Amino acid sequence: MHQADVITCLASAGRNHWAPRSRYAARWFRTSHSNSRIVPGELYARLPSITLLTADMSLEYFSDQFSKAEPQVPAEGDAGDRDNNSVNSDHEGQLEVVFESNDIRRRKSSLVPAVAPRPPHQRQRTQCFVHTLLEKRDGIAQRDQSASYEGLAQERVLDKDPHNNAEASEHSRLLTKKQISDMAFGIRELSKKLAQIRIRLHVKNIFILAKAHDETLIKHTRETTDWLLTKDESYRVYVEDTLEHNKLFDAKGLFDSNPSYKGRLRFWTNELCHDKPQTFDIVLALGGDGTVLYASWLFQRVVPPVLAFSLGSLGFLTKFDYENYSFTISRAFDEGITVSLRLRFEATIMRSQHRDTGPRDLVEELIGDESEDHHTHRPDGTHNILNEVVVDRGPNPTMSSIELFGDDEHFTTVQADGVCVSTPTGSTAYNLAAGGSLCHPDNPVILVTAICAHTLSFRPIILPDTIVLRAGVPYDARTSSWASFDGRERVELKPGDYVTISASRFPFPSVLPLDRRSKDWIDSISRTLQWNSRQRQKSFKEWS
Repeated sequence: MHQADVITCLASAGRNHWAPRSRYAARWFRTSHSNSRIVPGELYARLPSITLLTADMSLEYFSDQFSKAEPQVPAEGDAGDRDNNSVNSDHEGQLEVVFESNDIRRRKSSLVPAVAPRPPHQRQRTQCFVHTLLEKRDGIAQRDQSASYEGLAQERVLDKDPHNNAEASEHSRLLTKKQISDMAFGIRELSKKLAQIRIRLHVKNIFILAKAHDETLIKHTRETTDWLLTKDESYRVYVEDTLEHNKLFDAKGLFDSNPSYKGRLRFWTNELCHDKPQTFDIVLALGGDGTVLYASWLFQRVVPPVLAFSLGSLGFLTKFDYENYSFTISRAFDEGITVSLRLRFEATIMRSQHRDTGPRDLVEELIGDESEDHHTHRPDGTHNILNEVVVDRGPNPTMSSIELFGDDEHFTTVQADGVCVSTPTGSTAYNLAAGGSLCHPDNPVILVTAICAHTLSFRPIILPDTIVLRAGVPYDARTSSWASFDGRERVELKPGDYVTISASRFPFPSVLPLDRRSKDWIDSISRTLQWNSRQRQKSFKEWS
């Protein structure tokens, strides 16, 4: 089967309009063979191991082009994206995409080329405006129409760009409205497709994440490391560098017990995660939801698939019991994994630039007459977050005053202890405690909830993920505010500063249990929050 057929087969979950229509569309897996094939009986495509790219689009872990049949030539500098001992062997490995058996009928229909001519339609001509637009899509020439205000707004960059690097930047806040919409659509389409396939990773480099100061978790980390290194001599296991000289972990004892562990037991640092996330094939998280959030914080751009074991308190994000870790890991490596892409936010701190121009107005600078002046503010750090961005009063004794903007519109002035801007994943965290809605993680939305608002009418709102939100401190505010990102990197926002929040190009791939994927989220809120838990109403006992 040719590669064009393989990618069409991969797109079996819906219509054949796969995303490479624009440069912001999601790209698929890398292949370096000219003829990928589908094995009869099991029907899966064999592809080399997933490679991580550093291009201008998200989903680099699950992406690349099928456009070229010849082997891909790595770009200059790609060799440095992996450690020297893993580059050559990793390219020898393969990845297999396995389709579920109940999708075979739909997959057959997807083998029709995407460029096949459309069959003639039987619609009758009407005076309906919508039908008129549909007719125009069937080859009838269209008249040139002048763009509306909304159409022009689609082509504008939505935030300040003092360095004039919107084209080269990877930040979603510097995309146009249309580009953000295309990006969000591409991520959702890929997420749907990933939910219907199993990915067989030929794992070489395993990243283990746990609290390095918890005695119980250190013991579990040592146990898991020992089991992995014994299971397969090709595995390289990375644990936190603070455990190298930890007496409880006893790395020296592991080396003495089995000399083959030397060179295969390695130690990761924050710098390695930031600079070379492509090194790792999978992350094993031992702990609670905080450990999963820590994984998101470590991998700010590309994130390897995260398989999380529940060793914490609640466990919204930890899907597997540690007691059966050996069976769970073996099954994941042998049978494959199903991945759920969780939306992350990109949050950028924008600092006000000093000017001797008299009184200033934040509303005017962001959406008014001065909105085109890109030198009123400068960026001061960007974070990709999985749960929420919180802007609050911090240690100040008075409530915060926060201006809230969406795209080029001023939404409202928040007078409260703060405001929580949450992802669907974070809807069960601070958002829930502040009175926000529970939201399924597959929803492409942004949740905005006030924290102890000084009004009776500030209800939580849910916005589409294509909006660029900006929360800033007005110049006439009595005090500064403070911003935090997944509870980390707490920074002060002085009058005139603001935070830009938009959908990130780099979603978070969470590994789901193969046997209970469809009811996973409902199970988690029922188990952890006792959602709608109540004694059942008794039936009437009829008297006869």
